[in-house]
Amino acid sequence: MSDDETFQIVPDADGAREAASRLFVQRSKLLRSQLTVPADIRHIGATAVPGCVTKGDLDIVVRVAAEDFDKADVCLARMLDRNKGSVRTATFAAFEDNSAAPHLGVQLAAIDGPEDFFHLFVDALNASPPLVAAYHELKTRFDGHPMDEYRRAKDAFVARVLRQARGEGEP
Repeated sequence: MSDDETFQIVPDADGAREAASRLFVQRSKLLRSQLTVPADIRHIGATAVPGCVTKGDLDIVVRVAAEDFDKADVCLARMLDRNKGSVRTATFAAFEDNSAAPHLGVQLAAIDGPEDFFHLFVDALNASPPLVAAYHELKTRFDGHPMDEYRRAKDAFVARVLRQARGEGEP
């Protein structure tokens, strides 16, 4: 996805969540069968949170030990396109499948690395209806706005939620 896109909430979040869940089951099996290293594979993002509005895509995080990161990166690069709009580090890489329905994003993160937080954000949302409501408000406010504006606001929201989850402050 490029930053010049518009952020759009899908009208049927429950239907999108069901489609994402079906694709997650399918793709997580494929990932497990193809990866040559042990991995913690999780459904993340809004479609992993009941009652959350969504743009309708599926996000997956593949968490691997730091010493297995390079092997996992090579394997995922054989299966998926690199997400060229995402940062890539020694402990994080992003991939996507634009042909998947819904759109599929796969984040590869080294366990305990600086980018190993996606699952923590989803866990925080699933544990707190008020956080889901606040995330809903943010998404609704940016519906129809440029994607880069939404992503900046979302990044700030995620950072606040993670600080709270670590006991460092309120969201």
